[in-house]
Amino acid sequence: MTDLQTRVQLRLYQQSDLPFLLQLYASSREHELTQAPFSPEQKAAFLTQQFSAQLHHYTTHYCTERFDIILVNHTAAGRLFIDHWTTEIRIVDICLLPEYQRQKIGTYLFQSLFAQAQQLQKPITIHVEQHNPARRWYEKLGFKYKSTANEVYLLMEWQP
Repeated sequence: MTDLQTRVQLRLYQQSDLPFLLQLYASSREHELTQAPFSPEQKAAFLTQQFSAQLHHYTTHYCTERFDIILVNHTAAGRLFIDHWTTEIRIVDICLLPEYQRQKIGTYLFQSLFAQAQQLQKPITIHVEQHNPARRWYEKLGFKYKSTANEVYLLMEWQP
């Protein structure tokens, strides 16, 4: 058993996780909002509105069977939202708090998904913004460009 196997677990998100999920969302937008001319109150209101819209979209358009909180040593560290479709496994979203990034946690979780995909003989897909640095990480994991969803997002695919 590896260190990550003992330290990292997933559990289904609950309503009580919403403050954490908002904090996580805010941490993922922090860099881009440094350039916005918002007061701290305006920034907080904007982030709350955007988080609510995103969560509503996810829970409306995806079956939400695997909306998990990533736990590291029993502490909430991120989220992993997966949707299982008849023809593919869709990674709806993955996000880790900055202090948990670059520790191989995401790679460990994706390797588990790759094993599931192998067993089910289904590809794994994910949308990523064209200029998101995570795109390079997905490519290192073996994801390939599949299509352009729109002018902002690419659809990437990993094949078993």
